[in-house]
Amino acid sequence: MSGAAPVRSLAVRSEAEEQMDAPDLPASVYAAVLADLARVNRVTLAARPTLGFVRRVSRGRPFRLLDVGFGQGDMLRAIARDAARRGQPCELVGVDLNPRSAPAAAAATPAGLPIRYLTGDYADLAGEPWDMVVSSLVAHHMDADQLRAFLRFMDRHARMGWLINDLHRHGFAYHGYPLLAALMRWHPIVRADGRLSIARAYRPAEWPPILADAGVTARVMRVFPFRLCVAAER
Repeated sequence: MSGAAPVRSLAVRSEAEEQMDAPDLPASVYAAVLADLARVNRVTLAARPTLGFVRRVSRGRPFRLLDVGFGQGDMLRAIARDAARRGQPCELVGVDLNPRSAPAAAAATPAGLPIRYLTGDYADLAGEPWDMVVSSLVAHHMDADQLRAFLRFMDRHARMGWLINDLHRHGFAYHGYPLLAALMRWHPIVRADGRLSIARAYRPAEWPPILADAGVTARVMRVFPFRLCVAAER
């Protein structure tokens, strides 16, 4: 599979399509991509800001959490294990539009974790009671209208708070990622899409107008290494 052409400038967010979003991608290839993305998340400490957020807003209380765009389920597994270590009851639900995600996530999830994987649209879960809504590496897949709708959903339905955990469009990350991906021997799609994901991500100054257009108030935080998180904590 050919990789995406390098982006000439990061001054403007890329809107090129990522290979993993192709509807005709075979399920076996998609599962391999998700497995390597979970490895990327471990290497880049992706779970750290989400786990910190969950601890802060739950304050040791039982909670019910929705993860939108769960992929291989690695973030939900990290949340479940962290809550178990602290003796904190939780109910975790993941929803993903891609029908190939749930089987891949279920296969990677040990029995006994309080996680349920669903295929569908997060908007269909608006009637359920959510303490928290989180997402990881999802916002950069959305166009402006989709992102505003997602922000409004989270702000309306997350009782304790919500978090977007995504990438920061940054030159060092963009140019350095191919070296890391080659060193780790990640899947060719992960190598190509990872770089494009950085080019599709937002910069800190781009978030306030988006939040204002959505009518939502939240904090925008840079998190090492090259993560950009947007959160509302209640």
